[in-house]
Amino acid sequence: MTEELGTLYPTLESNCEDLVLSSKKLFQAQQGKGVPEFYETLKLKINTKVNYEYSNVTKSNELADSLHQDFENIQTEIKDQKKPENKRQIDKIIEDYQKDKQKETKLSKLPQQFLKFDEKTSATQTTNTYIQNEKQIAQNKSLVAVKPNEHQLSVIEPARLGTVMVQKIKKIIKPEWHAPWKLMRVISGHHGWVRCIAVDPGNQFFVTGSSDRTIKFWDLATGNLKLTFTGHISTIRSVIVSARHPYLFSCAEDKTVKCWDLEQNKMIRDYHGHLSGVYSLALHPTLDVLVSGGRDSVCRVWDIRARQQIHVLEGHTNTIDSIICQEFEPQIVSGSQDSMIKLWDMTSGKCISTLTNHKKSVRAMAFHPLEYTFCSAASDNLKVWKCPEGTFLRNISGHNAMINSIAINRNNVLASAADNGSLYFWDWKSGYNFQQINTIAQPGSIAAENGIFCCTFDQSQMRFLTGECDKSIKMYKEDETATPETHPIDDIRIEYANQNY
Repeated sequence: MTEELGTLYPTLESNCEDLVLSSKKLFQAQQGKGVPEFYETLKLKINTKVNYEYSNVTKSNELADSLHQDFENIQTEIKDQKKPENKRQIDKIIEDYQKDKQKETKLSKLPQQFLKFDEKTSATQTTNTYIQNEKQIAQNKSLVAVKPNEHQLSVIEPARLGTVMVQKIKKIIKPEWHAPWKLMRVISGHHGWVRCIAVDPGNQFFVTGSSDRTIKFWDLATGNLKLTFTGHISTIRSVIVSARHPYLFSCAEDKTVKCWDLEQNKMIRDYHGHLSGVYSLALHPTLDVLVSGGRDSVCRVWDIRARQQIHVLEGHTNTIDSIICQEFEPQIVSGSQDSMIKLWDMTSGKCISTLTNHKKSVRAMAFHPLEYTFCSAASDNLKVWKCPEGTFLRNISGHNAMINSIAINRNNVLASAADNGSLYFWDWKSGYNFQQINTIAQPGSIAAENGIFCCTFDQSQMRFLTGECDKSIKMYKEDETATPETHPIDDIRIEYANQNY
């Protein structure tokens, strides 16, 4: 028995040593070289690369045959275990594909005299038109495939065609003529920056909030001061007048949101919950719901009657500067200094979509009064979005400043007010900038105090109000004497505006 065990143990020990050595040889790379890849994996990589980069391209018979032959040779060489030659051949095929891709990108530099416009493809059918050379196509008919369902003509071998390029149709939108705006009245009375403004739904008065911690009511027709509310202990950042109740809502940097009864002219409710200053407010048009946002990076949804918090909308990572609310989905849209815009569902309290196109802080937003769209403003661009998914439509470029507020009226006039005192008026559909105004600081103010913090149109769309850094409120109106002949549309601005489509 002992002899049998003695003969058995050396056999097990030698087998274990063999297993260890074989494992080391299997998993340990050679000195100075990487671990060789499995050649079936390399083949799969090539197939994936070809399908990804040339999914819309039908290859010529010659190219397809050559590739097929290459793959057949690879398979035979793998069977014959000629691994080094397979590796070099696979690298060569990858390099050929990269060269073809570089040749394809050079096609856009062809001179226009070698190109011909395809008039059969209209702008309503497709946004892309492909320009081709008839002689080359006649010689290489098998190299071109047309896919009308995808609105795309695919180029098969760019190196051989030589004169095939892709060109987008530029859709020129003629702007609508709008009368220019002129300064009508300057109203003074605040002792601090005018940070927010709101117009009464009945168009009888407007309300302003200031850094002097007061809320003032002004007669819209005469500009006379009617009433002053005090109660906040810090800068007032937003005011809003309810269209369904005789209520005024205000928020401030003292972390509070207050409700004022306009029949009794006193504060009746306050809403506690924010951990820092509150910068923006929005009222739902049909529900008794108020939305607030501020430096604690959350939007809080309140029941205005019970003073109860309904939802806490979390997701932003920086101060929320603007909130807008509407009856339809998305019911709440918030813009933040983290450069993101979030669309929220009020029922579930969850984020529907996050828009990350902006690269700067989103300080202002506004819904269009007639369309199912909204506009957002940052120092990089004004962007137009389509509801409910938040589909990006176009840029409105040219206002190169820190935009604090925007407003849109029913006549398709978009106004943007910036921190450097510039006020731009745009045609909504074309993005044409038809007027630029630089506000003037009032006597007694320094030149740096010409910033505009807030702006809005009145209910008649005939007056435009701004709250400014020089502690004044400016009222603008359209110039009745202006005509398309006296203030023509600038063709250069049209061309610049249509570059953003």
